[in-house]
Amino acid sequence: MKAWQFTNTHEPLVLADVAEPTAAPGGVVIDVKAAGLCHSDVGLMEDEGWLALLARQPITIGHEVAGVISEVGEGVTEWKVGDRVGFCPTTEVGAPVYAFDGGFAPKAAIDQVALVRIPDSVSFAYGAAGTDAGMTSHHAVIVNGQVTKGTKLGIIGFGGLGQIGSRVAVLAGAEVYVAEVNEDVWQNARDAGVTDVKKNIADFADIGLDVIVDFAGFGTTTAQAIETVRPGGRVVQVGMGRLEATINTRVLITHNVTLVGSVGGTKADVQGVYDYLATGELNPTITEISFDEIPDGIDKLAKGQVVGRLVATF
Repeated sequence: MKAWQFTNTHEPLVLADVAEPTAAPGGVVIDVKAAGLCHSDVGLMEDEGWLALLARQPITIGHEVAGVISEVGEGVTEWKVGDRVGFCPTTEVGAPVYAFDGGFAPKAAIDQVALVRIPDSVSFAYGAAGTDAGMTSHHAVIVNGQVTKGTKLGIIGFGGLGQIGSRVAVLAGAEVYVAEVNEDVWQNARDAGVTDVKKNIADFADIGLDVIVDFAGFGTTTAQAIETVRPGGRVVQVGMGRLEATINTRVLITHNVTLVGSVGGTKADVQGVYDYLATGELNPTITEISFDEIPDGIDKLAKGQVVGRLVATF
């Protein structure tokens, strides 16, 4: 079968002939119906710092995977051929991002412990976006951000993760303020129920934000979040647009700000997002492309030309 494989940083993806996977004991094979494109993929293509996360090179990437089980291995009893599933790409289930051949291929294999059932009312495109993007957003806001009803929450970046995190927070009863440089998506943010949207999180300094979740992570955004959150507040760092940041430690210390890194999440987070999607209350913007358009999609993602979450459906 044909698969888009990563060979090395600064090199384009290669459309390679690879063997079809088979189900290992305790594992399954799925026919991939949708695979999300992630800013992590952009980082992998551009920054050698990501290479440490790879299981091997070359490797088929695409860690936001949704599809239908086509084969089950020995010992698999809770899943059957025909089940609609998404992959939870975390260390919790032994399947962290880039540790397995992913979904930029017609078929993918995974251990059954990584599977989350996709409700019948949820599309495969949403099923893919609900894995890493949905899981990471939900975990950052609800678990690490400790957001509850009445929390004043700042969100930096209204892209694939930020739009989900913002809406999940609104549904949790939070008062949400979004910082997003792309004014073309401001109306989308308002439609998601946020209180206000501006270009810079510092523009909300007078609000007294309890928590700020930085889904962008471009260094300056991290610094601005620390200086904007209220004294005693919490900053949750998710985005990895840059792998280093210079911050004002004086403000961090004297304002008693808590800075927390947030990576991935759990199967419970994926399930929580799927439950929201099934109710129809969570409807993130999805841009769908074809299998052949995956390399061009990653390029557009790198250039900031994508609205919402980019998902290849096939």
